[in-house]
Amino acid sequence: MSEVSFLDGPRLPPASGGAARHLIVLLHGYGADGNDLIDLARFWQPLFPETTFVSPHAPEPLPFEGFGGRQWFALNERTPTEYRIGAETAQPILDRFLDRELDKLSLDGQSLSLVGFSQGAMMTLQCGLRRTTPPAALIAYSGLLPRVDRLNRINTNTPVLIVNGAEDDVVASYHGRAARDALATAGLQVDYHELEGLGHTIDDRGLSLGGGFLKNHLFG
Repeated sequence: MSEVSFLDGPRLPPASGGAARHLIVLLHGYGADGNDLIDLARFWQPLFPETTFVSPHAPEPLPFEGFGGRQWFALNERTPTEYRIGAETAQPILDRFLDRELDKLSLDGQSLSLVGFSQGAMMTLQCGLRRTTPPAALIAYSGLLPRVDRLNRINTNTPVLIVNGAEDDVVASYHGRAARDALATAGLQVDYHELEGLGHTIDDRGLSLGGGFLKNHLFG
């Protein structure tokens, strides 16, 4: 599978019209692209008028012709080993993108927050927990922690919000609980919400939780 060397995607500049004070990066799920999550930015933009939002397209096309969409890494067996290897392989690609975006905005790493859905949530946790400078906040919707067994080399200063649907039949909610427990044991501040009646998606409850969490940790 060929990788694109330069990630890009839709973005929203600060609603204030001035310079950005924060960067929020939205990471889409398997089979989607950056356009899938940029609407989250439109929902949150009134809360964060001095923030740039960007939603990059994942580096790989889906292997199925005619389907379109992108993937952060291939999902064939959907095993812990595949998640681990895939996330570790994609991590430096995402890291380079984040570094470049921060540099363009003249921001430091503490001005960064990552928000991911499904496979993008895996990348949010894989990459965000291992950044040289801890991000301001991480949000994982309907995802899992690729390496629950190897958390000895992560930063523990970044707060994490995990939101899962109780009726999710793609990434079952026990994955979210396992991530919560592993990260809390490692010393992180973790907020966890399991939403009744919710499947594999983000609803208004999740958006409100995410907006409040970001507001608390960007300005709290």
